Amino acid sequence: MDIIYTYLLYFIIYSIVGWIVEVLTFLIVDHKFINRGFLLGPVCPIYGYGLLAIIVLIGSNNNDLLSIFLKSIFICSILEYSTSFVMEKLFKARWWDYSQRRFNINGRICLETMLPFGLGATIVLYLVHPRVINLVKIIPFKLKAILVITLTSIYIVDNLISIKVMNRIKHQIKKTEADNTVEVKNRVLAWIGQNSFWYKHIIKAFPKFRIMDKVKKIKNVIIGEKKNTDDVNNVNKS
Repeated sequence: MDIIYTYLLYFIIYSIVGWIVEVLTFLIVDHKFINRGFLLGPVCPIYGYGLLAIIVLIGSNNNDLLSIFLKSIFICSILEYSTSFVMEKLFKARWWDYSQRRFNINGRICLETMLPFGLGATIVLYLVHPRVINLVKIIPFKLKAILVITLTSIYIVDNLISIKVMNRIKHQIKKTEADNTVEVKNRVLAWIGQNSFWYKHIIKAFPKFRIMDKVKKIKNVIIGEKKNTDDVNNVNKS
């Protein structure tokens, strides 16, 4: 059982680290905070799955750095392409798009990101993961079990809520070949603002909480868009 908890903890750690990397990258490049990823919480599971696959399939005993690098590119590319394809088919949304970059395949993967992914995975496997192994080893079994069960439960709930919300709003998302992460997140926040039992209680308790003001603003904009669309449809019918 310990080995299962250990690998689940690896997955959670790298999913959170991946989210941090994504957010920081967009913060530096675009100078704004964007909650990257499909889920509401601070995790990007694609990083967790990718590094877990690399750890299991490649391992850290291989001393051939070029082999590690190329295999990591292959694994990351398959995962990134398949994830983009499935998410777009299910929710009509793209969380990344490389159509404007050279050597891309359907805008889902490109050479410009494949190389950094391969390099990053190689660095993680040789420099970061050994330290993560040592860190996880010193955690007592009972504490590890509590951590994993708690965090995994939160992760599963987040998935269920995110899937529910996305299924409710996917008809509102404009079909596009470009990255529409910001629009998706705004629609999600608006839906939560209109329908969440907890949101209504939180906003009553903390009326000056900034994130709540943002949610209200987004909700009003989207409601206005919907009203304008309905008015246009009514005019066309008449």
